Amino acid sequence: MTETQAGTGAAEAVSGPPTVPAIELDGVVKEYVSRGEVVQAVGGVTLSIEEGEFFSLLGPSGCGKTTTMRMIAGFEDPSRGTVRLHGQDVTGVPPNRRDVNMVFQSYALFPHMNVWENVAFGLRRKRVPGDEIKRRVGEILEIVDLTGRERRRPRELSGGQQQRVALARALVNRPRALLLDEPLGALDLKLRQAMQIELKRIQREVGITFVYVTHDQSEALTMSDRIAVMNDGAVEQLGAPREIYERPATAFVAGFIGTSNLLSGTVEGLRDGFAVLRLGEDDHVLAEGGSFHAGEPIAITVRPEKITICTERPSGGLSVVRGVVSEVVYLGLYTSYTVRLAHGAEVTVFQQNALDSASTAERGDSVWLSWRPHHSYAIGS
Repeated sequence: MTETQAGTGAAEAVSGPPTVPAIELDGVVKEYVSRGEVVQAVGGVTLSIEEGEFFSLLGPSGCGKTTTMRMIAGFEDPSRGTVRLHGQDVTGVPPNRRDVNMVFQSYALFPHMNVWENVAFGLRRKRVPGDEIKRRVGEILEIVDLTGRERRRPRELSGGQQQRVALARALVNRPRALLLDEPLGALDLKLRQAMQIELKRIQREVGITFVYVTHDQSEALTMSDRIAVMNDGAVEQLGAPREIYERPATAFVAGFIGTSNLLSGTVEGLRDGFAVLRLGEDDHVLAEGGSFHAGEPIAITVRPEKITICTERPSGGLSVVRGVVSEVVYLGLYTSYTVRLAHGAEVTVFQQNALDSASTAERGDSVWLSWRPHHSYAIGS
């Protein structure tokens, strides 16, 4: 055996066999026929979800995210493409033969059963021995923080507690993946925010793959390891929450994830690897994110919290634009300013409200906006 072969063998022994994704979609398409016309709900989605990952499908209503999840669950068959669970092709396999469970927005609890009976229902149907049922139900109720409420009926529980019962009922069967279709949508804002943290905690404790469908950007950013942002049946961007927020790939992603300012201009030149855009006589913007050429039209995005607002022109190598404050809104943690630039574009600025701070500007004031060069990022269409 040669030295090269020996080294290769050692590397393989250390690294081991490649891990198989929990869920894979390969060119999945879903089409419907409506009034004689073919309507494409999902168009060629390809992605993989790792074992133990909290993965979110995020997008507006009608973008295809729920249809994608239903194809993973087996409630819809792809028109084309392949669905694999843990390396096995399950395209066309019925839902009851797939090792996944699904939690819906409507919890569908049995009203005549108490918490313990609701959670134990699936195990009893599978004829699991009584001692094991008692042990597994007790374990999962402790994880979802419902110990002591076993004898309550659903009507005696809050919305958040009912959601936990539905979650426990799905998890007690020990699926290899759990699919959640907007399960927090019926809760009020404060409870929904609390349940986001709880869901992430539960997912870490049970250690199984969660696939979460939502149109709420804050939910996806709070809980997810990775997010697939969907629009019009396709994945516009797939990445970690910070990557998607800080480096949106398209104008749609920039606008859908939080609040973002979009500015368009023509590249005037390059400075230290950044493109220089001239938006007005006193304005210049530095942007990163691609290979630029003079005369090239580009669009850039900058988040409102990255921008500083002041009444005097700032110095240093910053992006600088000038405008007039058209709106000031106090929002508790921060104040939102809308500033109209000379060429007509409007920029939103979020300024945190410190204990000793006063309003930086008022409506009608002429102000300067500035931000660091790496905070403005060139994006696709």
